[in-house]
Amino acid sequence: MKKQSDLPRLMGYAGAHRYLTYLSWVLSVVSALLALVPFWYIWRIIHDVLEAAPDYSRAANVTGCGWAAVGFAVLSVIVYIAALLCSHLSAFRVAANIRKELMRHIAALPLGVTESYGSGKLRRIVNTSSTATETYLAHRLPDKAGAIATPIGLLVLLLVFDWRLGLLSLVPVVLGFLIMMKMTGAGMQQKMSEYQNALADMSNEAVEYVRGIPVVKTFGQTIFSFKRFKASIDNYEKWVIAYTKALRLPMLFYTTAVNGVFAFLIAGGILFTRDGVTNALLLNLIFYIIITPIIGTTLTKIMFMSEDAMIVRDAISRIDEVLEEKPLSESQAAHVPKDNSISLEHVTFRYGTEKEAALCDVSLKIEPGQTIALVGPSGSGKTTLANLVTRFFDPQKGRIFIGGADIRDIPKETLMNTVSFVFQNSRLIKASIRENVRMGRPSASDEEIRKALQDAQCMDIIEKLPRGIDTVVGADGVYLSGGEQQRIAIARAILKNATILILDEATAFADPDNEVRVGQALSALARGASEMPAGKTVIMIAHRLSSITEADCIYVMRDGEIAESGTHRQLLEKGGMFSRMWNNYSQAAEWKILSDATGLEGNV
Repeated sequence: MKKQSDLPRLMGYAGAHRYLTYLSWVLSVVSALLALVPFWYIWRIIHDVLEAAPDYSRAANVTGCGWAAVGFAVLSVIVYIAALLCSHLSAFRVAANIRKELMRHIAALPLGVTESYGSGKLRRIVNTSSTATETYLAHRLPDKAGAIATPIGLLVLLLVFDWRLGLLSLVPVVLGFLIMMKMTGAGMQQKMSEYQNALADMSNEAVEYVRGIPVVKTFGQTIFSFKRFKASIDNYEKWVIAYTKALRLPMLFYTTAVNGVFAFLIAGGILFTRDGVTNALLLNLIFYIIITPIIGTTLTKIMFMSEDAMIVRDAISRIDEVLEEKPLSESQAAHVPKDNSISLEHVTFRYGTEKEAALCDVSLKIEPGQTIALVGPSGSGKTTLANLVTRFFDPQKGRIFIGGADIRDIPKETLMNTVSFVFQNSRLIKASIRENVRMGRPSASDEEIRKALQDAQCMDIIEKLPRGIDTVVGADGVYLSGGEQQRIAIARAILKNATILILDEATAFADPDNEVRVGQALSALARGASEMPAGKTVIMIAHRLSSITEADCIYVMRDGEIAESGTHRQLLEKGGMFSRMWNNYSQAAEWKILSDATGLEGNV
């Protein structure tokens, strides 16, 4: 189906306010034509002065024409302000409706899709792209209507008084227009897209860099540790410099052309006065010299309007990119899990257009109340498997069951109440600790929230905060460490009390003290007050192998497949991949203990 052009798309968001947009164009045209009327009065003033010379007292109409010129200029400004008032009311409605639609759609998308975009890029699309449409509707379109009316009125003025000088005045207009078309042609749209891509990448990487600063400080690294962020800055710098250099000559010629109208008029004046100077020719020459600067201003307005049109076209394409992302299908079956078992049957999944599958024909069965662990090198598919169980994505092949029900047939609310997860980089919103924890179960009482905080080992955090549980995180200089944020997130999961728990390297960035407390909090979370008689089903993703020795079953992932499975003892006896990982892990732990004892750690 063919997409609507940019303006009808935007007017679709305006509703009844679209008529204000159309009215703003009419008022802008009226304002532009009124702005030309003072020049006619200026012509009359010059005419009367030249006719009265040298006895200027005979120029009786000068004062009246002057006030008339001022009156029409003021009237033009008032009408233009009315035009902008109408356009802004409509533009604000459009921008607000775009943001609302985007946020509603993003809220319906699976978390995996939003994570793949990155918070920086999504925020830029929601804020910057909608703001681009606002600027376009509020300013550029009314100005475009006026810019179209101005040359028509100018053409009449230029040709009525002296058609020869009028035609000479139009020569730089034609030259400037041709150069402008070269600068703002089809190739420019591609350049604008590249520019916005470079900005979006840099914004996204900047967000990730800021979030990773604690790790940089912990390990004494430099900005160059964040290669992607530096690469995005270098890419933006390279693009901008190359683009600026490419436009140097066209912009030079354009500026010369639109400001060179005086040269044409002077040449024409010399040519037309070979047989002597007449008052009529002098009058028209002076008048044309006064009025022709409007040509350059009008052309420059049109050029910037063309650029803004490309910006808004790119903004709409980015908005559409998000809106075209499909929410996960909702089944009408509405099945409810009978227990908290988990089963994967021949599951295959790949991200986007990547050739290699992140998971390939994976099958496993987790009994109710079991604790299983997923281990393996980075990129082996551990987190992908967990994301599929929480239905952040749907697999391309195979099926996933919870309690005997296909997760695609489980209502979204039921699934979210059944599964709880704690990531290694859990985030808190800018709200009080009470509200952050209450998100786990909005109907919870204050007593239940405090109990969850106690179980999550958070009371030492609460006691040191200025307003205790009502302290707003991120405000007035109140910030929590990574381990402290993790404990608050665990309190939220404890309050939720889901029957299936997924822990994705939940102690990865905690310092030693916080690691102990987070471990205690996780133990309380895993015990919980589960409504299932078998207890909670726990999936642990771990790099610290010592934390999973008591798991009921360990699945070793490699290249998207399950390479080995069994208990800790069984896997060690096999002498396979897990055994090698355990030996390497044990050697690294012994080396760290030795380095701590000998004081070498600081030099490593």
